[in-house]
Amino acid sequence: MRYDVDPRAFNRELARELKERKLVTPPDWAPFVKTGSHVERVPQEPDWWYQRAASIMRTVSLKGPIGTAKMAVLYGGRKNRGVAPDKFREAGTNIIRKCLQQLERSRLLKQVTIKSHRGRVITKEGAAILKAAAGRVSKDEIKHVFHERVQKERPSAMSSPATAPRPPKSKEAVQ
Repeated sequence: MRYDVDPRAFNRELARELKERKLVTPPDWAPFVKTGSHVERVPQEPDWWYQRAASIMRTVSLKGPIGTAKMAVLYGGRKNRGVAPDKFREAGTNIIRKCLQQLERSRLLKQVTIKSHRGRVITKEGAAILKAAAGRVSKDEIKHVFHERVQKERPSAMSSPATAPRPPKSKEAVQ
């Protein structure tokens, strides 16, 4: 179900759900911090913490068990070094760790050790929230596609018989 929907719409819906249920809360320092050394400015979105937590939750559900270090690589990017060539830099691990801890406290994630892999995986409660969010997004997408199809099939109110295309004239009528 998580693969069937648009990831951006899914992330927005999941972030809205996390915010409404108060499952994660941004710390006091969140408005003043960059997400990594490769980023030049702080996030401009006021709800960026919820969006990052939703993205982390989706990533854990897809790639778990996964830890903070691998998530830092996933959220990293190119560092602009002026005239020197760009270099890859990992994202800041503090934000990722705090989001993971908050999601864990909300019982949406849990820590596991599978063979030699340690990390966090999604719980049943977390999977239920993901599935519900994906269902809401897919319903919205179906409504949107249906609305577009109806608009294409329905003749426009602007077209009148005078502006409608005329059938081609027969040869007899031309002579």
